[in-house]
Amino acid sequence: MRKKNYQSRRLVPGITSCTVAGASSPHTVPSIQEPAWRRPHPLHPHYDRLIAAARGLPSLRVAVVHPANAASLEAALASASLGLIVPTLVGPRAKIEAAAQEAGIDLSRIAIVDAPHSHAAADAAVAMALRGEVDALMKGSLHTDELMGAVVRREGGLRTSRRISHCFVMDIPGHAQPLIISDAAINIAPTLEEKADIVQNAIDLAHALHMPAVRVAILSATETVNAKVPSTLDAAVLCKMADRGQITGAVLDGPLAMDNAIDAEAARIKGIVSPVAGRANVLIVPDLDAGNMLAKSLTFLGGAYAAGIVLGHEGAGDPHEPGRFGTGPARLVRRRVHARESGARQAHQGGGLSPALSARRPRSRCP
Repeated sequence: MRKKNYQSRRLVPGITSCTVAGASSPHTVPSIQEPAWRRPHPLHPHYDRLIAAARGLPSLRVAVVHPANAASLEAALASASLGLIVPTLVGPRAKIEAAAQEAGIDLSRIAIVDAPHSHAAADAAVAMALRGEVDALMKGSLHTDELMGAVVRREGGLRTSRRISHCFVMDIPGHAQPLIISDAAINIAPTLEEKADIVQNAIDLAHALHMPAVRVAILSATETVNAKVPSTLDAAVLCKMADRGQITGAVLDGPLAMDNAIDAEAARIKGIVSPVAGRANVLIVPDLDAGNMLAKSLTFLGGAYAAGIVLGHEGAGDPHEPGRFGTGPARLVRRRVHARESGARQAHQGGGLSPALSARRPRSRCP
């Protein structure tokens, strides 16, 4: 049972990346029997809508980096069997084939790029992205810092002027809308400037998922500004940056505590009147510790499905600006945004799609 749950959580980063427009491919992939956990689930309607929408888009060419165990191979091939990705496996061929044989997986029609070890696999995958051979990267069984080290390298990496950040898209049973949580995986203790990029990346992802309105809560332990709590000061400044057009595409409020960010009754009791309080669908956490614990608590205690994606690319401003994105869901994945799959103990599944967004730029509420 544990293994089944783990595999289901690993599938969706590939699916999440495939909500983005990408090039179609003539390649075929082996079909695999659809397991029960990938069928429609009454507790996770946002997840089901995301998969349905993604299946209507062209397949992405994805480099799966160092998929040297059964779980990462199954995640990639499950996504491929739905037509979401065309995978290229990058890593030590002997280890990949041994893992496939052990799991009973047929790789005869899957491209493999041989690389001697995990660091070399990361370097090779990034080089493929730079050459335009793949549209996205998907993490296999290597450590996150190995992959991200190649991605953010100043020479030969994929970094740009925008700070790279991570988003979880979470489908929580009983919650009326999906939640985006950032940053819970990459930026350990982000500065104010880095938080501005984290917020903008999350907003752009929300637009790509066609959330009907993007409401960003800047989280802290309290909903009032306190000079002794630095995260409340950052929250207030981020709101004012949105007022001045330095952050666009959403309405911001902060600082907000977790309860009054997502629960309307908690916000009412505290006397907070805001278009965000009690209705937030994007949660910006103060640091990686807080975000990681929040996401894992929702997954392991609340039964949430979570998908993870890494964002940060040139020209990621207003997704409604002509020429900056493709039609339909925004082109977040080209060579600059990289689908990230978790390690064994991280929870990844879910997401959600809603009707198309208004092109207006709402204003924020500041304390």
